[in-house]
Amino acid sequence: MKVILREDVKKVGKAGEVVEVSEGYGRNFLLPKGLAAEATAQNLNLAQQKAGAVAHKKAQEADEAKLLAAQLAKVEVAISVRVGEGGKLFGSVTGKDVAEALKKAHGIELDKRKITLSSEVTGPGDYEAVIRVHPEVTSRIKVRIAAE
Repeated sequence: MKVILREDVKKVGKAGEVVEVSEGYGRNFLLPKGLAAEATAQNLNLAQQKAGAVAHKKAQEADEAKLLAAQLAKVEVAISVRVGEGGKLFGSVTGKDVAEALKKAHGIELDKRKITLSSEVTGPGDYEAVIRVHPEVTSRIKVRIAAE
C-alpha cells in the first residue's frame, strides 16, 4: 500500500514522502493516527505542490542569505578592550562581543552563536570572524581589536 506521510515516522520516512508500507500497518496504524494519507491521485498532487512550495521557500532563504553574506563581507568591526602589562587582554573577546559591535556600528542583528572567531584573540590587532548566515552560507568579517 502506498501512503503519503504527514509527519516523520521512525524507520519509515519523513513528512511529505510517498512510501510503500504493508497493508495492515497502513490501515491499522498510520491512517487512524493521522500520520499518513492514502496515496490517491488527488493526494499525490497536493503532496507535489507542498514539496514545490517548500523547495521554493528554501531557495529563497538561501538567496537572501547569500545577499546578507555579500553585505557582511564588506563590514569591519572595531572592539576596544582593556589591556594589561605586556599587551595581555583582561577577559576575552567572543562572538557575543562581535554581535554587539555589529549591532551598534552597523545595525545588523545576528545571533551570537552563529559567530566564531577563526583564531583566539590574544591581544590588540586584526582578526577574522566567521559568520554562519545559513547552513550552506558563511561570511567572513574583519574584527579590529584596539586597546583602551
